[in-house]
Amino acid sequence: MIWSTSDPETVAQLGSFLAREYARPFLALLATYQDVSASEAASRLGLHIRTAQDFLEGLAVLGIAGKTEVHEGKRPYFRYTLLAESLMLTLDLTSLRVPHSGDALDARVRERLHARADFVAARGDSLIGNVTLWSGNGRERKQHRISLTDPQGRFLFHLPFPDAEPLTIAEIMCKAGLDRDLAPEILDIVTVLAEHEVVEVLPG
Repeated sequence: MIWSTSDPETVAQLGSFLAREYARPFLALLATYQDVSASEAASRLGLHIRTAQDFLEGLAVLGIAGKTEVHEGKRPYFRYTLLAESLMLTLDLTSLRVPHSGDALDARVRERLHARADFVAARGDSLIGNVTLWSGNGRERKQHRISLTDPQGRFLFHLPFPDAEPLTIAEIMCKAGLDRDLAPEILDIVTVLAEHEVVEVLPG
């Protein structure tokens, strides 16, 4: 059986298992034995039984290992069998791209009045170098600085002020000289700043 997945969350979950220092000897044990219990695996590999149990259960949830309940006297327990002969991971990185439609660029935006953020201009160029977000008050006041890509910096340089008429994202991108294929990273920073109430987003 070839076990395969292209789901990003499943790839990440399996990756966390494979990154453990005992993963290789554990998988070798499963590949060698017909079946094994958590206590047997733990004693064979020198692991805590809970560690072995969690690893086996994780593989069972992913469908890489199967488990069968058996009874010895009055106390049932599980035995685990390796189901997969090989693992195949495929991660389409384009699937992680921030989704957007053409309509998203029609949203009108401008800086929000009294936004708790500082736009820091880069020296000698028409772009914003970073945005500092502020949260909390007094001694609890905290800052979070976001370094901007060049396209994001040029976009925010042309972002209308709070007292100005809002412009569509497409219009601001045009003023900044940005191609439409840069829309995903522009929409990403707009979304982040809108969540922190720095940018006001109005329907198109």
